[in-house]
Amino acid sequence: MNNLMKNIMGLGGMTDKVIATDFLISTKAGIRNLAFAITETATPELRAGLREELRNSIKTHERITNYMIAKGMYHPNNLSEQLEVDFQITETALNLSSKKNE
Repeated sequence: MNNLMKNIMGLGGMTDKVIATDFLISTKAGIRNLAFAITETATPELRAGLREELRNSIKTHERITNYMIAKGMYHPNNLSEQLEVDFQITETALNLSSKKNE
């Protein structure tokens, strides 16, 4: 999203970080759900299809993680830095929610 659109929407510079974080969290949930579904599936064909989707989801997770690390949005090896990023994202999400309710 370009800076003009961010400013018009009142989002500031955190939009990309918020979107990437949401995508990462959603992908993690999808991986967990696919893994669970595989254990509950009765047919080999469906299990094979779910395994392929799980592989794709894991690849997507890796791409998102690498992007976020490269952009300084995600710090999996430094808890204090990651905590600061998480606080910023939470504050942005709360601000967006309050602007939406105005």
